[in-house]
Amino acid sequence: MSDSSTRGPVPDLASLHALGAAQQPTYPDSAAVDAAVARLRSFPPLVFAGECDELTDKLAAVSRGDAFLLQGGDCAETFDGVTADNIRNKLRVLLQMAVVLTYAASVPVVKLGRFAGQYAKPRSSDLETRDLPGIGQVTLPAYRGDAVNGFEFTEASRIPDPQRLVEVYHSSASTLNLVRAFTTGGYADLRQVHAWNTDFVMGSAVGSRYEAVANEIDRALTFMQAIGADPDEFHRVEMHSSHEALVLEYEHALTRIDSRTQLPYDVSGHFVWIGERTRQLDGAHVELLSRIQNPIGVKLGPTSTADDAIALAARLNPDNTPGRLTFITRMGAGKVRDLLPPLVAKVEAAGVQVAWVSDPMHGNTYEASSGYKTRRFDDVIAEVQGFFDVHRALGTWPGGIHVELTGDDVTECVGGGEELLESDLADRYESVCDPRLNRVQSLELAFLVAEMLRKA
Repeated sequence: MSDSSTRGPVPDLASLHALGAAQQPTYPDSAAVDAAVARLRSFPPLVFAGECDELTDKLAAVSRGDAFLLQGGDCAETFDGVTADNIRNKLRVLLQMAVVLTYAASVPVVKLGRFAGQYAKPRSSDLETRDLPGIGQVTLPAYRGDAVNGFEFTEASRIPDPQRLVEVYHSSASTLNLVRAFTTGGYADLRQVHAWNTDFVMGSAVGSRYEAVANEIDRALTFMQAIGADPDEFHRVEMHSSHEALVLEYEHALTRIDSRTQLPYDVSGHFVWIGERTRQLDGAHVELLSRIQNPIGVKLGPTSTADDAIALAARLNPDNTPGRLTFITRMGAGKVRDLLPPLVAKVEAAGVQVAWVSDPMHGNTYEASSGYKTRRFDDVIAEVQGFFDVHRALGTWPGGIHVELTGDDVTECVGGGEELLESDLADRYESVCDPRLNRVQSLELAFLVAEMLRKA
């Protein structure tokens, strides 16, 4: 672990905001903000520093090419979505995907949920305008996630409310409690591989393919049991949490000094990342995350250069610690083969220790004729394939995928084995922000990525 003296103390909130913090809510009542932050500072940690260190070690294996990262979950969590069914369904699809990747590609899979903190979203505009029947055009503040304001298009709902940050904490705690119960209490036992393949997935082609894998795993487990081998890893999984570290008040209030090491950790999640819109080298988000000990990520979009990435690595991981830094690339299916090679080649040549991960979702969003934001499944696959091909050509390791998905039967992304059409989007479009792969599409993605991994 790095010596804290190489990073310095965590700046106070006022100093961070003075750097120019992008994508922050404009709160109307500063006293209410102070009260919410003080309340958050009094709460226990959501995760522990030792768990963050364990994840750093796992991500070091990813950076070496000895493991693969599966990171997935909602685009934006909602308070109403904190139910046992929703949490179980998200966990179930991640477990299924991990089993497919591990078994089919024979590589350890690091499992990282995009949950228990993913309540805030950056926006391209501070305002949203809609045509309301009988009223005309109305302009209100944009919805920035349940951490900031409400999705309902009313003036009262769209006012940023710092008390929502307190609710983020409680909702995240509830999610983590249930995830830990599922992953250690028998639900994640490998003997449950068939039970995970229920409802609408079972009747699909990809569900049948999954059943074949599950049957092979069953036979392997029976053999292991017959010879007296029953490792603890068969009965539980390690699932870590992650989210974009966006709202400074929340992340700063949950940054604590670890009693073991006297070093700062952001205990709001095991892994936090900086988005494409907040990765300014001299900005507040880079400054804050440069001080904490958690493993961290940075989204790199099509405007990112290799020099940008190398400079970010120098700020965020000055000791070049393996597992500390993950670059999550989001170039778009049509650009990944042109933009990614010079980026990866120069960063690798500079000796930067980093895990390379593909986000095939955010560069492939478009608006359907019906007005729904959507993504083509074929574009998602094309970007992942491009990501793998680039790394294969360079002799580097394609370390993982970062996917927006849900465990439900939604209709938000078109294509895939189900052949969802744009005309189907209205059937079950439930995301409050960006479109997500449904469970069948997510499982299909896992099989396709497993094939890519075999070749890698």
